[in-house]
Amino acid sequence: MIRSDAFLRRILVLDGAVSLVSGLAMLLGAPVLAGLTAIDPAVLRGAGAILLPFAAFVLWTATRSTVPVWAVWTIIGINVLWTIESFVSLATGWLAPNALGTAVVVVQAVAVAVLAELEMMAVRRPAQRVA
Repeated sequence: MIRSDAFLRRILVLDGAVSLVSGLAMLLGAPVLAGLTAIDPAVLRGAGAILLPFAAFVLWTATRSTVPVWAVWTIIGINVLWTIESFVSLATGWLAPNALGTAVVVVQAVAVAVLAELEMMAVRRPAQRVA
């Protein structure tokens, strides 16, 4: 468990909020986003559907009086997998977006990687662990 750490909680709230907004945008705005990015609307809706429970879990974790270490490492792992999957989807041609779509996928993948790194830095701070 990790005692209250404002930095970790802020990063988790940011991760959860961005995931929630992105998930809702992809679910509700898939046709519009597909027109702009040339990403299949079903893929966008699927990604949005994945993001909503993830966002709920991240926000739940951020609001615990004692943040569970296992939960933070789970969030980090999912963020790393999301980042890898984003680049692999582009590299293998599974996603074939236009230039704007490619930029969106790359930017969000880098942003998720940065969040994972910040979460990792926060969870590794040794002074915050409690028995």
